[in-house]
Amino acid sequence: MASTGCGKTFANAKVMRALSDDGNSLRYILALGLRTLTLQTGDEYRSRVGLDNSELAVLIGSRAVMELHQQKKMDDEKQSFENTGSISQETLLDEEVDYDCAIPESGLSTVLTCDRDRSFLYAPVLVCTIDHMMAATETKRGGRYILPSLRLMSSDLVIDEIDDFTGNDLIAIGRLIHLAGMLGRKVMISSATIPPDLAEGYYKAYRDGWQLFRITRNTSGYIGCAWIDEFNTLVSTNGEHDLPMAISTYRNEHANFINRRVKKLKAQPAKRKADITACPFVLGEHRKNPCDGPSTKPKKEEYFNVIANSSLVKHQYHSTLDTMTGLSVSFGVIRIANISPCVDLTKYLLEREWPADTQVRAMAYHSQQVLLMRSEQERHLDQVLQRKEQAGEQPKAFSNSVIRQHLGHARDQCEAVKHVIFILIATPVEEVGRDHDFDWAVVEPSSYRSIVQLAGRVRRHREGAVGAPNVGLLQYNWKGIENYQKESKAVFVRPGFETNFRLQTHNLAELIDEKLVAEKLDAIPRIQKPIYMSASYVKSLKNAAGLSDLEHADTWRLLAYYQAKGPASLQGYLKESWFLTALPQQLTAFRQSEPSLRVFLVYDDYRVEYSFCEKDEKGHPVPREKPLGITRSDLSEVAKSRLWLERSFENAVETIADEQNINPRLISQRYGEVSFRYSENRQYEYNDQLGLVEI
Repeated sequence: MASTGCGKTFANAKVMRALSDDGNSLRYILALGLRTLTLQTGDEYRSRVGLDNSELAVLIGSRAVMELHQQKKMDDEKQSFENTGSISQETLLDEEVDYDCAIPESGLSTVLTCDRDRSFLYAPVLVCTIDHMMAATETKRGGRYILPSLRLMSSDLVIDEIDDFTGNDLIAIGRLIHLAGMLGRKVMISSATIPPDLAEGYYKAYRDGWQLFRITRNTSGYIGCAWIDEFNTLVSTNGEHDLPMAISTYRNEHANFINRRVKKLKAQPAKRKADITACPFVLGEHRKNPCDGPSTKPKKEEYFNVIANSSLVKHQYHSTLDTMTGLSVSFGVIRIANISPCVDLTKYLLEREWPADTQVRAMAYHSQQVLLMRSEQERHLDQVLQRKEQAGEQPKAFSNSVIRQHLGHARDQCEAVKHVIFILIATPVEEVGRDHDFDWAVVEPSSYRSIVQLAGRVRRHREGAVGAPNVGLLQYNWKGIENYQKESKAVFVRPGFETNFRLQTHNLAELIDEKLVAEKLDAIPRIQKPIYMSASYVKSLKNAAGLSDLEHADTWRLLAYYQAKGPASLQGYLKESWFLTALPQQLTAFRQSEPSLRVFLVYDDYRVEYSFCEKDEKGHPVPREKPLGITRSDLSEVAKSRLWLERSFENAVETIADEQNINPRLISQRYGEVSFRYSENRQYEYNDQLGLVEI
């Protein structure tokens, strides 16, 4: 458990080598939650650890994503993109391996008929999305469990960014950890913030699995435990045969580690400070004269206006002077919980009337964007949001051609312009896996975890204390404003933890310690559970008083409630032998969410246009744009002039088609993919800049 940006990914490899039998070899699985993070980790292992094609396999769930990632790397190295072709052979994985590995020619030849399957099994280091390993415990029928089970029999397991999972996913991961223990493998969980009950619940799952391994192999019941961060390492051996004593010993040692860590964190300079951005319009407090009556503006517009004003304030205190133009420039992120309001806010900021001395460039960033458009966007953001310059140096972003053009245009357009603000309006996709450094952030709250994760993108690459607050926390989230008169209704949900427990209020000013975050915004409330939150306290809890209390209570219920029974709970799964059945996987499935529809923006040779299609059983695109209720939208000239990065799917497809000498239709079928939650009788809108969104 080390702070954001401290190098946990590289440390994972160093620790696993130290724990190998000879202390100098590597064979383990690094499982992550996101495709992009998996690919980035593969790149880092290749460059920093020095693993070559015979030592590393990278597995994700999309060949198209893999190819675009490869294209980005080649573009960065000023190399041409090489088409990797298609693969139609059925495999045990039904997925793609990023890099081929040198593999043995004999052994399991009747089962492993494809190089991808053999790479998955034989590669010393396997970096993959966790979905591929989850098949070992989550497969209910068929043979998809075979290969991940074989791999786990011979590999230790590292689960990176464990804190990114919530709800039933945490229970499902506990089942995988139990299997790893049952197979006698080592397990390491890694994240910037690991709540105590998450660590303890997974220790219990591992211990139960190890006890089965110990009995069948007649080996030691002792379990080596290690706690590692950027400051020190605590190692102990838990040899308690009595389960309550074993858990109590682990709990005390974990608390000892956390207490040391908290002491160190408090001594560090404050890189992030937060304040509460008030939403007075909720109660009409901004109406000084009662005779004025209620506001004629819609609440959403009032809310967006508060966000815009907060952005102006943050820019005022956290900007950099561009020496070429004399403009004050800042890069900020506004975190919005859901896609529709994210797009609505982007439209508002693009059309809004800003102060005469300020120009804004905005961009929406969410998951319901066409794959190729999102790849271009992420490529640009990865380039400009690197702030590793030395003291006195200009940010790397100022030399980027797109940013340079915006700054030059702002200076030429009007001499009165003094400020240029680049704003990324993002959903939670920005919180994890993006190595971005922003000057400031405005956050619509969903959980304390999301606040900490998003804050990790502020001054991520820079050192030193900050003066004025650089993170603005909105007093209410949009769901809280919509349901202001319904205090009993859950609003910190999807995303959020207000599912099994409720909050006493939805006013953020009453849910967090304002004085504490004003001095320093860090992960301490997330990793250190209050003393009063005992098991008996949480059992009787109905309405939590704070955001972090809510998350500790929910994590305890999911993972560390040892009296829980039945196949739907982790502890019931462990002690009642439900792991011998397939019922738990149906009750608490991994990645269980509303079904999504996958469509493709495909070029029609006959109509000479692009339209959304579904693919039939043979993989042929079938036009479905009108039946699905998808319409096209356009932006005004003013809005277009304020875009941070203007993109065109048609131009991007034609560029790749020309480079590869391939029909644009084939390129669009490959990179025009977008998934969204589809409901009948709903209408959807698409724009290259804003993505696909329900209206």
